[in-house]
Amino acid sequence: MGEDGWSVWPAPAKLNLFLRIVGRRADGYHLLQTVFQLLDWGDTLRLRVRTDAQIVRVDGAPGVAAERDLCVRAARALAEYAEAEFGADIALEKRIPMGGGLGGGSSDAATVLVALNELWGTGLAVDELAELGLRLGADVPVFVRGHSAWAEGVGEKLTPVALPPRQYVILDPHETVPTAALFQAAELTRNSAAATIESFLSGIATDNVFAPVVRARYANVAAALDWLGRYGDARLSGSGGCVFVAAPSDDAAQAMVRDCPREFSAYRARGVDRSALADALDAHRTSEKLKRQEESRPCRDS
Repeated sequence: MGEDGWSVWPAPAKLNLFLRIVGRRADGYHLLQTVFQLLDWGDTLRLRVRTDAQIVRVDGAPGVAAERDLCVRAARALAEYAEAEFGADIALEKRIPMGGGLGGGSSDAATVLVALNELWGTGLAVDELAELGLRLGADVPVFVRGHSAWAEGVGEKLTPVALPPRQYVILDPHETVPTAALFQAAELTRNSAAATIESFLSGIATDNVFAPVVRARYANVAAALDWLGRYGDARLSGSGGCVFVAAPSDDAAQAMVRDCPREFSAYRARGVDRSALADALDAHRTSEKLKRQEESRPCRDS
């Protein structure tokens, strides 16, 4: 934590390495199967504890009102649930494209939950934080738990998986793809055959149920898939519109980013099994422990 009271926390992006809809619950929610691959790249949050119990957004996602900002909503949800006596200043440095299927808003919310739980000393267990996060969005729990995972249900039933180390190139086609409209699309397949972790790891399950719908409806996304498809198995992440491909080498990834058409934005990121947020939490706890030990050490007379 800096001398000015601010602490810095990562909010990593994710990719959906495959995605199927295998049914619907009685309440209408779709039942999914997917694999969340966490990345070593994403947004950055700065947080500062307040003693007046106010949640103040200093900087936020462009074009998003404070009342709709998932960072603010997460902080307020945690404060209410844990009956916290503190507040927070929140400043977000946004890198993850909004609405791109990379989990940016969900990751931001998860980072606020995890970090403020630590900074406020509210002491909630990770299961409680994940349950609280699920109320904010189906993707929030995987970021709270901090491990790449096989997911089922609405995305909340998570099994950690160890994935092969890969570098990815991600293209943002700068086209808004509304998730709600896709779930309502008549042509969307809602009864895909259920996959298994083994079928995914063997390379059999690689499809994204939203890809044909998005390709047919959104020309920029289709163009991004076509261009990136020259380099490998280009896929849609989540419900889009960002697309990605696994690069065979650092040089190949750099070449793709360099040669990316001007109408797209390109990013490089490595897949990680353990989230940078989990690492940051460990580092913060270690730093605070050392600080307490230093403060409790008796002074010696010279």
